Amino acid sequence: MGSELALKSEPAPIVACTIARDVQKFDLLIDDMEAELGESWGDLQLTEARAFFDQPEAKALEFVAIAVDAEDEGDVGLIGEIISVAAARKIKVILIADNVSTAGLHQLLKLGAHDFVPYPLPERALADAIERVRQPDPEPTVQNGEGGVQSKQKLSSPSALFAVQKLAGGCGATTLAVNLAWELATLDKDAPSVCIIDLDLQSGSVATFLDLSRREVITELLADTATMDEDSFRQALTSYDDKVSVFTSPSEIVPLDMIGPEDVERVLEIAKDCFDVVIVDMPSSIVQWTETVLARSDVFFAVMELDMRSAQNAMRFIKALQSEDLPLEKVNFALNRGPRMTDLNGKGRVKKLAESLGVKISTMLVDGGKQVTECSDHGVPMADLAKKNPLRKDIMKLAASLHSALVDDSAKAG
Repeated sequence: MGSELALKSEPAPIVACTIARDVQKFDLLIDDMEAELGESWGDLQLTEARAFFDQPEAKALEFVAIAVDAEDEGDVGLIGEIISVAAARKIKVILIADNVSTAGLHQLLKLGAHDFVPYPLPERALADAIERVRQPDPEPTVQNGEGGVQSKQKLSSPSALFAVQKLAGGCGATTLAVNLAWELATLDKDAPSVCIIDLDLQSGSVATFLDLSRREVITELLADTATMDEDSFRQALTSYDDKVSVFTSPSEIVPLDMIGPEDVERVLEIAKDCFDVVIVDMPSSIVQWTETVLARSDVFFAVMELDMRSAQNAMRFIKALQSEDLPLEKVNFALNRGPRMTDLNGKGRVKKLAESLGVKISTMLVDGGKQVTECSDHGVPMADLAKKNPLRKDIMKLAASLHSALVDDSAKAG
C-alpha cells in the first residue's frame, strides 16, 4: 500500500486558470472560481500564460478566464496571442472585462474568446459562462483527479500510519504533520479519527503549533512502555478542538536514546488500535528506532526544500537507507516551499534535484508565506486563520488523496 499511496499524493490536475496582470484586482472572480471549481484551478500572469500553454500541465485545462481592465487595452496584442494559442489547444476562453472600451472588447472577442462576462460579476454570471463553454465539449469533464475525494466511507482496520521526517531544520515538517492531521480529521462527517505522536523528544513543537500543554505523564509512559495499555495511552493524550488527539513530546528535554525500537513499536501498536490515522512527527536525527517507524509506515514523508543543505542531507539519508537495505520505496520525498505552477525555472531546478538524487519528488508544497508562521504562533491550523493560503490548499489535496487511497485499499482488503 505504501508505494501506491505515495504516488497518489500528487496534486489534482488544474482544469482552469485565471489570467490577469494582477488577479488580486478581481477578488470577486477569485471567489467565484473557488465556488465553482474548488481547488482545481490556478492563476497565471499575462506574461506567464503563453509559456505555460506549452507545459504538460496545460493539457488538462478546460478553459481560462482572462481578466482585463482599461489598463490592459495597450496589451491587446499579447492578450490576442494568448487567446489564439488557447484556441489552437482546444482550451475555451472566457473574457472578464472591467471598464474595457467597446472597440477593445470587440477586438478581443473577434480574436476567438468564447464567452464574455462583465466585471463586477453579476450573480451566477461566471457559473453560467462556465456551463456554456463546457456544453459543446464532448469530452468528459475533469473535476476530480488523484487529489480529489472519491469516497466518504470511514477508514476501517487496519489503520494507517504516516510519518514525517525533516531533512533540514525549518523545512516545514511539523507544519505538514499538524495541518495534514487537521485536514484529515475534518474532511467530512465520516472523517477518520486522527492522532499525532510527537517523537521529537528534544525539540518537538506539535504542542506549540496547537497551543497545547505538555503533560509530565508522557515521560513516565515512555520510560516504561511495557506497562502501557490503551487506557493509559488515551489518558496521556491532549485533544485539539475535539478533532485531533495529540501525544506531545515530553515536558522536559530527554535523551533520544531514552526509548528504543521495542518502545516505539509498542506506542505505535497501541495508537493504531485506537485511531484510524496516526501521524508521527520524527526528530531530525536518524536514531535506532527510525527503522521501526519506517517499517510500520504506510507513507514516510521526507520533507526538504530546494536548497543545497536539503539536497546533501537527502543524499545522506538515501545512502543510509540503502546501506541498511531499508524500504526506500516507502519514502515520499516532499518538497516544501516549491516553485509555483508557472515558475518554469524553478520547475527545472526541481527536476535536476530529483535526477541528482535518483528519486521521484512525489509531493509538491508551495510557499505559504508569513501566514504559516502566524498560524503556528497563534497555535491554530492554517484552516482557522489562512483558509485560502496556497500551502493549506496543497495540504488539503494531499489529505483528500491519502484518505481516498486508504478507503480504496480498505475496500480491496475487505
